[in-house]
Amino acid sequence: MTQDMILANATLVLPEETLRGSVVVKDGKIAQIDSGVSVPVGAQDCEGDFVAPGLIELHTDNLERHIHPRPHVDWPHQAAIVAHDAELASVGITTVFDAIRVGSIISDPNKKYGKYARAIANEILSMRESGGLRISHHLHLRAETCSETLIDELAEFGPEDRIGIVSLMDHTPGQRQFTDVSKFEAYVRGKYAMEAKGFDDYVEFLLGLREQLGTAHEAATVAAAQLYGAVLASHDDSTAAQVATSAGYGIHLAEFPTTLEAARANHAHQIANIMGGPNLVRGGSHSGNVAAIDLADQGLLDIVSSDYVPASLLLSAVKLGQHWGDMAKGLATVTSAPAKYTNLADRGRLEVGLTADLIRFRLTEGVPALRAVWSKGVRAA
Repeated sequence: MTQDMILANATLVLPEETLRGSVVVKDGKIAQIDSGVSVPVGAQDCEGDFVAPGLIELHTDNLERHIHPRPHVDWPHQAAIVAHDAELASVGITTVFDAIRVGSIISDPNKKYGKYARAIANEILSMRESGGLRISHHLHLRAETCSETLIDELAEFGPEDRIGIVSLMDHTPGQRQFTDVSKFEAYVRGKYAMEAKGFDDYVEFLLGLREQLGTAHEAATVAAAQLYGAVLASHDDSTAAQVATSAGYGIHLAEFPTTLEAARANHAHQIANIMGGPNLVRGGSHSGNVAAIDLADQGLLDIVSSDYVPASLLLSAVKLGQHWGDMAKGLATVTSAPAKYTNLADRGRLEVGLTADLIRFRLTEGVPALRAVWSKGVRAA
């Protein structure tokens, strides 16, 4: 049940400014916003804490971490979805686009990873329909072009699934995220305990797949996104030429550009740059790519994603707000901007009539400490 309430004496994070005031919530919507420090009878005194829109996460690998907590371990999916949902709520995320891989390798038992997207999507949709989740879940299909079964897996989805985002992924070694093959080797061998000879064979195999199927898989992914009515995103663009190709596909979101060249080209084509929260928090990319803060300093950072650390989303936005000297601008990268680029007009801003997805937090030694989270006016954490 929704909870009518007044959050008073708060520092409201509005789209363009922060303002001391109050928010009235009725029937799951923001009903009124006022300025001032008064605390009406029955209101919650926020004691100056920040009250902001709930965070919107466009690309997270967190669900896969819950499904496969260890190599070769397949955790019960419904339990994994519930745990994932609760974790996101606990860090202030009230809307998530769950990233699910489509495209598998099935021919070589030493390199095999099977399809799972349709099954896990069904489970997410079922749990969403039954009301078993705390926050809003949408589907994000990560289309692995360097795979064997992508076209068949994409065909298992349609417009009725209301796919929110489809991203074009190409993890072929030697380009994009892994232009430096040594970084790819460290990642793959570390994750799978692969011997050097096995790694060389794996690289040869992937290069062959990309040459044989890559072009057809890109075309199929673009067509599928159009069929679904989904937002199409690029991933790990490194060069202006790759960005030009993305623009030709009608892409408006660029996930994790790896160079300043690509980030600048994205803006020239009116494509929004998404960078990773862990990159911002750590001060650089773990793959040796461009630092997110460099994009922020040059006006090229539009949206932040938590990527593989959900708690990084709010921390990154606050760090940006402190870095820019504008908390409203920092929080916009995880609220109004992702809402805008995924056509979610009903959330992402403190505005009368919008959904009451809200968070309350305070800064402790410069670090945000969440006090409460509401999803559609209901306490979620």
